[in-house]
Amino acid sequence: MADGGRAQLARLTSSNQWRFFRALSRASRGLALTWLGLIVARGLLPIALVLAIGDVVASVGDSKDTGALARGLIVVAVVFTLSQVLASGHVQVSVDLGDRMSTYLQDQLLDATLTPDGLGHMESSELTDRLAVAQDFDLGRSGPPMDISIGIIAGGLVEFVAGLGLVGVLAAYHWWVALLVGAVWISTHWLLRDSTTSSRLDDRVQSAQRRSDYTWRLAVDPPAAKEIRLFGLSEWSIAQFAESCRQLVDLRWEAMRLRERPMIWSTVLLAGLNLGLFGLLARDAANGVIDLEQITVYAQAAVGVAALAFGGLNWALPPAAESVALVEGLRQAMAEEGRLADGEVSAEGMPAKAIVFRNMTFSYPGRADPVLDGLDLTIEAGTSIAIVGVNGAGKTTLVKLMCRLYDPDCGSVDVDGADLRDLAVASWRSRLAVIFQDFARYDLSVRDNVAPLGAPDKLIWESLTEAGATSITSLDTVLAKGYDDGTDLSGGQWQRIVIARALCAIKQGAELVILDEPTAQLDVRGESEIFGRILEATRDKTTILISHRFSTVRRVDKIYVIEGGRVIEQGNHEELMAAHGRYRKMFDLQASRFERGQG
Repeated sequence: MADGGRAQLARLTSSNQWRFFRALSRASRGLALTWLGLIVARGLLPIALVLAIGDVVASVGDSKDTGALARGLIVVAVVFTLSQVLASGHVQVSVDLGDRMSTYLQDQLLDATLTPDGLGHMESSELTDRLAVAQDFDLGRSGPPMDISIGIIAGGLVEFVAGLGLVGVLAAYHWWVALLVGAVWISTHWLLRDSTTSSRLDDRVQSAQRRSDYTWRLAVDPPAAKEIRLFGLSEWSIAQFAESCRQLVDLRWEAMRLRERPMIWSTVLLAGLNLGLFGLLARDAANGVIDLEQITVYAQAAVGVAALAFGGLNWALPPAAESVALVEGLRQAMAEEGRLADGEVSAEGMPAKAIVFRNMTFSYPGRADPVLDGLDLTIEAGTSIAIVGVNGAGKTTLVKLMCRLYDPDCGSVDVDGADLRDLAVASWRSRLAVIFQDFARYDLSVRDNVAPLGAPDKLIWESLTEAGATSITSLDTVLAKGYDDGTDLSGGQWQRIVIARALCAIKQGAELVILDEPTAQLDVRGESEIFGRILEATRDKTTILISHRFSTVRRVDKIYVIEGGRVIEQGNHEELMAAHGRYRKMFDLQASRFERGQG
C-alpha cells in the first residue's frame, strides 16, 4: 500500500500539470499565491450568492422580521459587487503572472542554450526543432500565449472550486444526489479526454512551427530585406508564413475537436442526470418535503454545478503545462548534448611548447562519415601556421576542436603535454583570440563590438587603428540601422571590426590566435596590409590561419594541407611548391585565375 502511494505521488509530481504550478511559484511566489487565493475567494462567492438568494426568497412575506428582506438584498449586493471587483483584479494579476511566467521560461531557455560549454546542442536538428516549439508559449501560434492561458486557467479553476462548493450545497439535500451529480459532471473530463491530446512534440507541429518562425524572421529582419524586394518574394514570404500558421491551427483543431461518440455519451448522461434531478426536486416540492427557500437554493446549485464540466480549463491547461515541460525537458536534453567535462588544470601561460593533434577522429552528431580521420598535426608555440584545403576538408572543424567547442571521438589534442580535456574550459578559452568566418555582428556600439567584456578606450582605439578601421569616428556609434545615429557597415568594414576584436584580445593577454578566413571580404591590397599588421601584432604568439588565398598563406612559417580528414602535405611555401603536390596545384590554379583577371 505504501509503495502504491509513493508511486502515485511520483506520477503526480512528474506530471506536466504539477510542473506548471511549480513553475508559477518559481516565476513569482507572491503573485502565484495571490492568484491562487483569488481563485479560492472567487470560487466561494457563487456559493455565498446562492445561499444569500435563498435567504431573500425565504424572507419574502416574513411578517415577523420586516428587515430580513433588506438585509438579504444587501448581502446579495455585497457578494455580487465583490465578485465583480475580484474578477477585475484577478484579470490583472493573471496578466502580470503570465508575463512573469513568460520571463521565467525565457530565462530557462537562455540558460539551456548558453550554459553548456560545447556546441553539440546547438547543431542538433532534433533539439533545434524542440527549441522552436518551446518558444511558442510567448508567440501563440499553436496555442494562446502564456498571459492569456493563465487567465483562462484561472477562470476554469474558479468554476471548478465553485462547482465543488455547490456539490456540497446539494449534499444538504441528499448526500447521494451530491455524489451522483458531481461524479457525472466530472466524468465529462474522462469522456472527452481525447480532445486534449494535442502535443507540440508531434513531428508535423515541430516542422510547421520551425518553418513559421523562419519565414517570420525572413520577412521582418534586415538581412534578407534586399533580396525579398529585388526578387519579388514579399507575397511568397507572406504565403509561406500563413501556410505554416494555418497548418499549426489545423493540427491543433484536429487534435482538440470534440469527438462524436464521446459527445453523444456526455449529452445522454447529462440530460438523464438533470431530468432526474429536477424531477426529484419538483416531486419533493409538490409533496412539501422542501420549502421555497430550499427549492431556490438547490435549483441554483444544480445549475451551478455544471461548472465542473469539461471546458476551457481542459483546453488551456494542457498546452500551458506542456510548454513548461518542454522548456524544462529541453534544458536537460541540451545540457546533456552540449556537456563537456570541465578539467581542473589551469591554462595560464599556455601554449608555451606545442599543440599536438594525435590520431584525431571526429564526426558531427548524426553523421556517420568522419570529418577528421586519424589526423596528426604539431604546432610549435610562438610560430605561425596555415591550414589549407578544399571546402569541407575539415579546417573549421579543426578550429572548433582546438577551441574545445567539441571533444574528439578518438585521439586527443595536447597542449604542452596536457590533454586539452584536462584543462579548465574557461581558463583555456581565455588564452584564445579567434575570428570565425561566420563571426558575430552585434547590434551594439563599436566599443561593445570590439571588446564585449570591456577594455580601456585607448586599447580599443589602438586595435581599430591596427585593423585599418579608419572610418570609425566614435566608439558609441551603434553598428546597426534602426537606432538613433546607428549605421551599417560593408562586409569589408565589418571584417576590420572583427580583426580589431581579435587584436584587442591579444593586447589583453591572449596567446593563441586563430584566424578563419579573416580577410575574405577585403580586396587584395587591403588583405595584404591587414595581414601584415596581424603578423606584426602576433609576432611572439602562436598563430593559426585558415584561408583560401595563397598570397596570404605563403607568409606563415609552416603550411598544412588537409584532405580526406588528414594532413597530406606540410612545409613552408617554397618546400611545398618544390614538391609539386596538392598545394602546388591549388596555388597554380589560383594564380592562373588571378593572372587572367589582371589581363
